[in-house]
Amino acid sequence: MTSFPPPAPDTPAPAGPPSRGPTAPVTPAAAVGRRPAVGSVHSWDLSTGVDGPGTRFVTFLSGCPLSCLYCHNPDTWRMRDGKRTTADEIVAEARKYARFIATAGGGATISGGEPLLQPVFTGELLHRFKHELGLHTALDTSGFLGARATDALLRDTDLVLLDIKSWNQATYRKVTGRPLHPTLDFARRLAVLGKEVHVRFVLVPGLTDEAANVEGVAAFAAGLGNVTRVDVLPFHKLGESKWNALGRPFLLHDTPSPTPEQIARARAVFTGHGLYAV
Repeated sequence: MTSFPPPAPDTPAPAGPPSRGPTAPVTPAAAVGRRPAVGSVHSWDLSTGVDGPGTRFVTFLSGCPLSCLYCHNPDTWRMRDGKRTTADEIVAEARKYARFIATAGGGATISGGEPLLQPVFTGELLHRFKHELGLHTALDTSGFLGARATDALLRDTDLVLLDIKSWNQATYRKVTGRPLHPTLDFARRLAVLGKEVHVRFVLVPGLTDEAANVEGVAAFAAGLGNVTRVDVLPFHKLGESKWNALGRPFLLHDTPSPTPEQIARARAVFTGHGLYAV
């Protein structure tokens, strides 16, 4: 494998303006003698089927070190565009739905942006979702900043949704602007820990759909031993309007979505390696 120099350290941008206060009673961090965990949050939402099993309370954090060509949330790239929010506020929101979510077999997911750009805040949320609300927890990450995930953070994570965007290193850098090897290193660490992983692979015609590229991702995922599901996600242009609003050129404007046959062929590669692919 080609050796890449380590990436330059990321400097978090200033957080945005204060958000509104908690909407449900909580025990403030100050009341137990510690400073409240504060992060830059883009939004939160309830979702089903796309952010982990069951109905999920999903917190989208702001800030991402990647610049993926097909990103459908480019408005989450900069930390300074998020709202300065405490963990108490997020947990208070999640608490409203915790009983319903648990009954529905769901949980809480930290997404982004890239959650590991804010590892302390992410770790606090995962810990409280799991131990205070009793919810199944998931971390949605590119893995590029996997070295920032402490063992404690991963102990509080039941499932990692890991984006492996390409096996070909040149293609990966073209798609993301970053090298591939940190993601693979993180995947191997998760395998050693026995942490359940769902791999996500975006199929982009003319970019990531080359047979050898799909085969490489499939063989790597199958060799880990802890990947229980692969999501082959068809490229779409639903985020193009956000790129336009931000004044950024959407370079994949003329790229078509994959056909059902192309998606089926890619899934077949993963199932051929003994993986469950959807």
